Amino acid sequence: MDVFFYEAFQEEEAALRLMLKDSRIKAGFSPATIQESGELSVPAPLISIRTQSLIPVDWAGRISGILTRSTGYDHVLDYRRRAGADVPCGYLPLYCNRAVAEAAMLLWMALMRKLPLQIKHFQTFNRDGLTGSECAGKTLLVAGVGHIGSEAARIGQGLGMRVLGVDIVRKYPDINYVPLIDGLAAADVIVCAMNLTASNHGFFGYECLKAAKKGAVFVNIARGELSPSTDLERLLDEGRLGGVGLDVFDHETCLADALRGGKPDCGPEARATLGLARRDNVILTPHNAFNTAEAVARKALHSIRQIEHFMKQGGFLWPVPIE
Repeated sequence: MDVFFYEAFQEEEAALRLMLKDSRIKAGFSPATIQESGELSVPAPLISIRTQSLIPVDWAGRISGILTRSTGYDHVLDYRRRAGADVPCGYLPLYCNRAVAEAAMLLWMALMRKLPLQIKHFQTFNRDGLTGSECAGKTLLVAGVGHIGSEAARIGQGLGMRVLGVDIVRKYPDINYVPLIDGLAAADVIVCAMNLTASNHGFFGYECLKAAKKGAVFVNIARGELSPSTDLERLLDEGRLGGVGLDVFDHETCLADALRGGKPDCGPEARATLGLARRDNVILTPHNAFNTAEAVARKALHSIRQIEHFMKQGGFLWPVPIE
């Protein structure tokens, strides 16, 4: 076997198999994470994961490469550090930019229009307390203006929003970049699209977001470690935030394993996340922002390109940047 795909959900596996139909690549598949599979031996020289698999440290000398089928790559960098290994790692930087940006829009618009409460009120056809807000004329702050953040900014501009950006690198000339503190004070909607690094864990914690405009909506489609659920609970309790939309979660691997196994109590962050899920001004989705038919097809195509390049050249077409 040449490559083994972990965390391959049904539609993704079908797309990958279609791409592999005329290829000589021999592949295996599992919907489970590595830890859920209980795998002890390395199934193939090249393994492909998403974001929730924990690669055993002792696999480092037995795998020739790791392909993460995600735009984020903090988890493979963490593995390299823990294993002390220089194993080649690849990622997929360009397959889901639009899909994730549209998911961010879906979350902020649903929260602005109080969609969870609207759905609940259908049972009584009661409109009291359901008055929402329009996007036009509101201010959108995009923190992390990269491939995904720039698409979110374009969408906001198309909706007639005033768009502000926060980023260390200011590479998009049509973005009005501002200091974070100024953006937080002005924004009606805050979208976190930042890369996760070793130094920015908890970036959008209590101390940061308490400076936000009162009633602002916060959306995170990047990495859950950037916005701890315990802090978001407190910000909602104090009325500092008006709504929260999350597609990613702090301690997500633990949370996902626990929920799939029916035992969701795996620490204070998981408990806080489950508490958020019960609120009418919160929307949580299962790290699914990337998941459109178009993005899944691109994901399969880009994955096979990465694998073919690795098998021919010994390196990835899109290697993970080394910090």
